[in-house]
Amino acid sequence: MSSFEKEISRKQFIAKGGNTFCLLMMGSTSLSLFMKDFLYSFSTNDDFRRIAMHWEKADNRRVHCHLCPNECLLAVGERGICRARENIKGKLYSNVYSRIAAIHVDPIEKKPLNHFLPGSMAISVATAGCNLSCKFCQNWQLSQSNPEDIEAVKITPVELSRRAKTSGSPVIAFTYNEPTIQYEYIIETSRIAKRKGIKSVIISNGFIQPEASKLLMKNLDAVKIDLKAFNKKFYRDICRGNLNDVLTNLETVFASGNLLEIVTLVIPTLNDSPREIKEMAKWVKRNLSPDVPMHFTRFYSRYLIKNLPPTPIKTLERCREIAKSEGIRYPYIGNVPGHRWENSYCHNCNKLVIKRSGFYFVKSNINNGKCPYCKTRIPGVW
Repeated sequence: MSSFEKEISRKQFIAKGGNTFCLLMMGSTSLSLFMKDFLYSFSTNDDFRRIAMHWEKADNRRVHCHLCPNECLLAVGERGICRARENIKGKLYSNVYSRIAAIHVDPIEKKPLNHFLPGSMAISVATAGCNLSCKFCQNWQLSQSNPEDIEAVKITPVELSRRAKTSGSPVIAFTYNEPTIQYEYIIETSRIAKRKGIKSVIISNGFIQPEASKLLMKNLDAVKIDLKAFNKKFYRDICRGNLNDVLTNLETVFASGNLLEIVTLVIPTLNDSPREIKEMAKWVKRNLSPDVPMHFTRFYSRYLIKNLPPTPIKTLERCREIAKSEGIRYPYIGNVPGHRWENSYCHNCNKLVIKRSGFYFVKSNINNGKCPYCKTRIPGVW
């Protein structure tokens, strides 16, 4: 009996068989891709392990992880806050190398990235785990789970680039959970993808140490960072993180030359005060650039925060107006399909240059990176 036959249970086989039947109805291409995943889905934890980067040995066979500001000090057998990095016999390993728990082809606007190849598609992948614990997490089923508790498939860096080509996606996006904990996988995948003419982006909480971030940026093309609030108490109590570390990384990312966009999920009563939004916009203009797009997106109750209503649209409009008044040239409203401020307007002549309706209708008038009306250069990757 093969190792695959030993590992697969009757229950798993039945579940997979049902999925196979559904995919058979969808066509042979989907089925052939699925069958490869079918075999990989029953891999052991050892198949997803890779020696980690950014750590050092400590006393008593402990290891000190330096990937993110949590700076976890782990005894043998212990895992970091992210759940993905583990001390195995005195060495730090990633348990999520090539361990893909979600894979979809999404519009790039869904990330959201409004100034990066508008209208294009991105093959989007995630694993399980996160180095923050946000009480409002929109993808908590992935981010707050142990990797082994979520069904996953093994997709190597080379295979992921191949899938991007097959799907017609010019972009690979590391998203849904926190990409930082896939660090080693992203380093290798983005390097291979670049050689094949495929761009790589991350959708991140920005909670990573500067040296690790600098190396990560080398083969990336765009970064979207969630600036979850502009007060330390929110980060400490709601996210179990640190605002200053995220601000430091925003500066690191901007200095790398990669396209940067910032998103703030505006949560009623928690991070929506006009004063806070004003200070945030001032900081972005002063420390980064007025050309960095800022998205103010609508909150819907999720995970542990279920007692608050959706963000009023007027609150989002106020946030956008404050950012605009502070000199941010491209402030947006998100999670409100059809709103006029999901469109892009030239910062010089105020003419419409990109029309959007949700994620799936995008019409760009930008010509060679410039406004077609006044010829002003529009910041972005077009």
